[in-house]
Amino acid sequence: MIRAAIIGATGYTGLELVRILSAHPGVTITVATSRQYEGRPLHKVFPSLSGSVDIVCQSPSPERVIGAADVVFLAVPHQTAMTQVPVFLQADKKVIDLSADFRLKDVRVYEKWYQPHSASEYLAEAAYGLPEIHAAAIRKARLVANPGCYPTTVILGLAPLLKKGLIDNKSIVVDSKTGVSGAGRSAVLSSLFCEVHEDVKAYKVAAHRHTPEMEQELSLLSGEEIAITFTPHLVPMGRGMLSTIYADLKGQQTTGDLISEYEEFYNQAPFVKICAEGAYPQTAHVKGSNYCFIGLKVDERTGRVIILSAIDNLVKGASGQAVQNMNLMFGLEETTGLKGIPLFP
Repeated sequence: MIRAAIIGATGYTGLELVRILSAHPGVTITVATSRQYEGRPLHKVFPSLSGSVDIVCQSPSPERVIGAADVVFLAVPHQTAMTQVPVFLQADKKVIDLSADFRLKDVRVYEKWYQPHSASEYLAEAAYGLPEIHAAAIRKARLVANPGCYPTTVILGLAPLLKKGLIDNKSIVVDSKTGVSGAGRSAVLSSLFCEVHEDVKAYKVAAHRHTPEMEQELSLLSGEEIAITFTPHLVPMGRGMLSTIYADLKGQQTTGDLISEYEEFYNQAPFVKICAEGAYPQTAHVKGSNYCFIGLKVDERTGRVIILSAIDNLVKGASGQAVQNMNLMFGLEETTGLKGIPLFP
């Protein structure tokens, strides 16, 4: 059995890791850390875990974690992760970091969008944890940088078009909408019920920190530098994410042509589902699952393609993808522990 430690087990992504790993046939959770709930059984903090998880929250002691785990999931904020990754790597542990600290390869770009980096010597070796694109690197990695939720929808949505050179790379516009859980579990004024109920708002317009992450990966796919226009929105729901992506086509492809391209590109990707022509993804179609649903439409009048990409931001956008990466790192079947059918309604 793989022994797993979850650092930051009582945030939304940490809790989702506990939920998924507790049902994983090849994993036992040996450490769950929480400063706030140290000494309390995790099922007392989250009654939904009663009968399924019997572990007590501990303080995040590196020595305790090193002695009890084979893989360490870091569900902690940016900057915190970079102080912990070197400790666990030096102890020969595999690490999956759910923060942004090791996603960007250029330390100058990271420091422009985040803060000074204290462990930049590990940036080059970190595998970007999008299995549909980087499975080979993930299998060999000891450090995986789990992607952000917005980048997951956008990169998966655009990858087939960029690899085939079917769109004008300078024309990409992304409009994304996410549920409130993406802001985390800490009390924040902008996430309070009265602040989000019956309201939709854009935020961090042309300034979201996921932008350079998307541009890095899209540029690698296309073979040239790409800059995108990205606007995220907060919508009044708990979880879910839908990105609508626009780009100018270079040729005269039909919707059916592009659907065929996507089906071929993702024919070995168990968690990417391409919608039939005339059907489009909804967040309700992927809730609670590790799936990404993608729909397409060619606007023949304007010569543009419209791509719609939906995920559960806490699963394929965070914790489920982290487990998918763990499966690859340990040589397991990629879908192990992740085959659950989406919740509906």
